[in-house]
Amino acid sequence: MEKYIINNIIRRFRFEHNEMTQEELALKVGVTRQTIIAIEKGNYSPSLELAFKIAQVFNVTLEEVFMYVLKEENKFEK
Repeated sequence: MEKYIINNIIRRFRFEHNEMTQEELALKVGVTRQTIIAIEKGNYSPSLELAFKIAQVFNVTLEEVFMYVLKEENKFEK
């Protein structure tokens, strides 16, 4: 079965918005900096509400920030 993951370009949007820090974004959406770090790295998928809040901070659509994509197979994984 194919596995899908949620990718994002939050880091790029932060940079494009006056180099917003992870802490600043976290405060705007009501989470910790660690949560933003985990989302950016792809280690944590945000709730739908949080994903909308993040997109709203950057004044873009959800689809511009987050993408649901097929995970490429790692030939070393079993």
